[in-house]
Amino acid sequence: MERLGWRIYGPTLRSDPRAMHLPPVYLITDRRIATPDLYSAVEAALKGGVRMVQLREKDLSAQELKRVAEKIIELTRFYGARLLLNGQPELAHDLEADGVQLGVNSCQITVARKLLGEKALIGYSAHSTLEVEAAADQGADFVTFSPIYSTASKAQYGPPQGVPALAAICRQSRIPVYALGGINIDRTREVLNAGASGVAFISAILGSSNIKTTTQQLVQEVSNFSAS
Repeated sequence: MERLGWRIYGPTLRSDPRAMHLPPVYLITDRRIATPDLYSAVEAALKGGVRMVQLREKDLSAQELKRVAEKIIELTRFYGARLLLNGQPELAHDLEADGVQLGVNSCQITVARKLLGEKALIGYSAHSTLEVEAAADQGADFVTFSPIYSTASKAQYGPPQGVPALAAICRQSRIPVYALGGINIDRTREVLNAGASGVAFISAILGSSNIKTTTQQLVQEVSNFSAS
């Protein structure tokens, strides 16, 4: 079945209203490659059709991160998009952001859910089948699975998982899976064919010389697949 832009694979996928309304394109920030600056880059992506953004700037101090998040959330609200903060449920609560992206070094999913409430979106950064299963058991709304292809931003997580591993994860997962890591427009259809419910992008969008146009092309590619 299909629901609101998500292509739902497999009979065991959890029927959760939060998951059913997730956009299929997910932008993850990296200000080191964003040009001319992070705010302009994010706004260009929002103009191009992105409707969910993860603020992932782990090296910022708490004060700097709050300042950046306050500006980014103004943009996402203006464009009707959702903002998730990486590993920062307290800040997400204080700013009334839409949710958080957690991982192995973050707080537990159940702790974040208790703080943020049932309406919040909670994503989990997974790198194995066990992590995907655990995230679903603990109440995550979706996972990102990475790295699919070789990419500098995910080098610390080991060699690429590959499309076959992604396909296996998607067949087993009870919650939506975003493919992440080294994905560009030429690889988008391949990961969607493998069963990914959506695609997360970093450098393919933020490293583009024309972020708005590139984003429009990526969103259209995903939309064309969903409609086929």
